[in-house]
Amino acid sequence: MKRFIRFLAFILGMGTLAFGIALMIIAELGSAPWDVLHIGLYKQFGLTIGTWSIIVGFFILMVSALLSKAWPKLGAYLNMLLVGIFIDFFLWLPWLNTPESLPGQWMMLIAGVLIMGWGMGIYISADYGAGPRDSLMLALSERSHWGVGKIRSAMEVGVLAVGWFLGGPVFWGTLLVTFGIGIVVGQTIPLCRKAMNYLVDRRDLRENINQGKIRANHYDRVG
Repeated sequence: MKRFIRFLAFILGMGTLAFGIALMIIAELGSAPWDVLHIGLYKQFGLTIGTWSIIVGFFILMVSALLSKAWPKLGAYLNMLLVGIFIDFFLWLPWLNTPESLPGQWMMLIAGVLIMGWGMGIYISADYGAGPRDSLMLALSERSHWGVGKIRSAMEVGVLAVGWFLGGPVFWGTLLVTFGIGIVVGQTIPLCRKAMNYLVDRRDLRENINQGKIRANHYDRVG
């Protein structure tokens, strides 16, 4: 049951992450740096945004493996594939459209940043393996001893420059995502890990009474 709980959290996190990404793209106020890159590649070479997310993710996963000197977990490969598929799915939905008003666009963009950050925290806490970009973020954080927030922000700036060169959409919202996502994940990852550990430990206590505290009503009916 413990593995099942973590797997559900992993799937939920990936879907949440992809939904946040789709909202930021649809808001049309400037996409997240990685999506600026994916959209730029889409404009230059075709395919779909989700497909480029998968292709880029594969190469990033190989770099992460070299830095950490360990093969990524199975969940990292699943993330690479499923997030790209989920992104294309959400972008395909006919009822998910760009708001007509500028305040509505900003609300969608901010919601996308927050949802993306929570999605990252949820699936990383499941411990099924971080996705390609987050695997690189964690590997760089471990090697440099910098916090994940600083590492994530530095990554976003570098990727943004390449994506802008390829013709990806860059606007004021891009700056918000670039510097805001590091702050969000710096909070959501520890919170989600704490929540996941609580859920798993609570399940263990229910299944094994020997791991729980002794209470007045715990007796063996002897004497």
